[in-house]
Amino acid sequence: MLNQHILMADDDADDRFLVQAAFEDNRIDQKLLFFEDGEQLLDHLHDETVQGVTRFILLDLNMPKRDGRDVLRTLKADKELSTIPIIVFSTSKAPDDINSSYRLGANSYVVKPSSYEHLKEVIQKISDFWLNTAMTPR
Repeated sequence: MLNQHILMADDDADDRFLVQAAFEDNRIDQKLLFFEDGEQLLDHLHDETVQGVTRFILLDLNMPKRDGRDVLRTLKADKELSTIPIIVFSTSKAPDDINSSYRLGANSYVVKPSSYEHLKEVIQKISDFWLNTAMTPR
């Protein structure tokens, strides 16, 4: 069986650290790979030597090089990658950001919680849904 993993693209090192801690504290046993920008994420996904199944992507909107909107547009236009669930994970509550994310193909939009305890709850809910409830392509 191929390795199953979760990808996160976010330029904020503190956010990456907190999400990693929330996965560990919730005992979510999936490999978690981090990328500092959309370009690194896309390079990883287009690398033919990558072995594994991406269960879902946590995607920040505002990043250097290639932002989340561009990543969404690119992934949803790619026949091989378009079925990977993408959860936009942003601090923005702006209706324009939410609406444009869904128009570009996001599977869900989650506002980053402001407290660590709430982050743990949100990560648990996201993981429960995408790992245990939703049927995703393999």
